[in-house]
Amino acid sequence: MAGGVRKVSAASARAHTRRAKQRSSFKLPSGIFAKILVVLFVGIAAWAYRVIQPPPPKICGSPDGPLVTAPRIKLRDGRYLAYIEHGVPRNVAKYKIVFVHGFDSCRHDAVVAKTLSPEIVEDLGIYIVSFDRPGYGESDPNPKRTVKSMALDIEELADQLELGSKFYVIGFSMGGQVIWSCLKYIPHRLAGAILLAPVINYWWPGFPSNLSKEAYYEQLPQDQWTLRVGHYAPWLTYWWNTQKWFPASSVIAQSTDVLSHHDIELLPKLSVRRDYMAQVRQQGEYESLHRDIIVGFGKWEFDPMDLENPFPNNEGSVHIWHGNEDAMVPVTLQRYIAQRLPWIHYHELPGVGHLFPHADGMCDSIIKAVLIGDK
Repeated sequence: MAGGVRKVSAASARAHTRRAKQRSSFKLPSGIFAKILVVLFVGIAAWAYRVIQPPPPKICGSPDGPLVTAPRIKLRDGRYLAYIEHGVPRNVAKYKIVFVHGFDSCRHDAVVAKTLSPEIVEDLGIYIVSFDRPGYGESDPNPKRTVKSMALDIEELADQLELGSKFYVIGFSMGGQVIWSCLKYIPHRLAGAILLAPVINYWWPGFPSNLSKEAYYEQLPQDQWTLRVGHYAPWLTYWWNTQKWFPASSVIAQSTDVLSHHDIELLPKLSVRRDYMAQVRQQGEYESLHRDIIVGFGKWEFDPMDLENPFPNNEGSVHIWHGNEDAMVPVTLQRYIAQRLPWIHYHELPGVGHLFPHADGMCDSIIKAVLIGDK
């Protein structure tokens, strides 16, 4: 037929209908979408868990860990604490001092011991011991580290070295923050205390919220986030400081952006650190740097501004030295602490930054002021 209509056999029509029904009746097994979602969720959760878990530390003296080269004491809980001694022999010393190093540092960073003039050391009979804080250098990590445990470590170090019933403590930067725990938990063991540019915790409840907030926002944005994570989500601290999507701590990155002009001028004096810098983080960054952030900026067991004078009869003294151009630790918060605790001798240094203890003659002046009242 012109324009012809194609004839379709009955058999072909039935086959076509069967195929259409087969296609239209195909269905996924019941609940498969829910199962797929569960599998995806579990997979993502497992990946996220692996990402936020820090690697185990490489403990000194272990089969795959760094060598032990320093003298060490064994603490009651089985951990080892490495130390180094300076000055006159401790059995003849008149003044015995425990020095606490700062963030990303180790026992070799005892700035007071290293810059103090030999004449002052000999004339006054000064002995100084500096130690690796847990996880740094050759001291074992302490996964259970707290604000209090640091003070007890210092007390046990002093007892095992037989420093006597009382001794002095000096802390620089993050080590200065540790001195607050000594004033809280072992005040009866202290002959005196010196805090050099001590790091503060922006969440100490004694600070007025407007003052701490203003000081907090003076930091670089990446440092604000680093501390925020350490305080509110400590379990994310390792991930935050190792991820590559956003800038993390400028201090861990050793950026000079957080240094004052005076600090920059002092940097050549720190060149000797190259000789031992590899030791600082050799056991891993989590139990050293990251643990510092978690403990130092977490929720404290006490507020330093509630402390009472440990020397009510003037048998000792507590001093804070701070530079008014410190770009790492806001001077405004140190001033407030000094106002709240009038028994502290507060020394504000004009025109200097965070690294002022490295300046020529600075530690001589500090030590003489505390030990013999020389102004």
